[in-house]
Amino acid sequence: MNRDAIVDIPEARIKFFGGSGKMLLPSPATVAVLLEKIPEQKLITTNLICKKLVKEFKVQGTCPVTTKKALQTLASDPDSRAPYWRVLKANGELVRSFPGGTKSQAARLQEEGFMLIEGKVVKVENFKESLVDLE
Repeated sequence: MNRDAIVDIPEARIKFFGGSGKMLLPSPATVAVLLEKIPEQKLITTNLICKKLVKEFKVQGTCPVTTKKALQTLASDPDSRAPYWRVLKANGELVRSFPGGTKSQAARLQEEGFMLIEGKVVKVENFKESLVDLE
């Protein structure tokens, strides 16, 4: 998908989005513009990306699956300059599905000075202190 789409929230997802209305299916270009605003030593979660796009597009929700696909597209594009590695899951966990898995993302984050907690999953230590506010 190369363009953003605004669609009706599917019946089965109304509860997830807290009501009926419109939902954004963001394009990789739209997600890239958002990511390019994230300065070094700052992070964002997939949830915060969705919330920001809800406000920007004035919709009830942003499709998390389409957002993840857009992130994957950016992460896999060698010409993209969007800092996808600064995107974490809502709990601070690294994203396994990015190219190179968590090892590659961890290396890039460590280059920027982030400390990681390794356990069953890899997380950024005190990640909430580094979340960017793109308001």
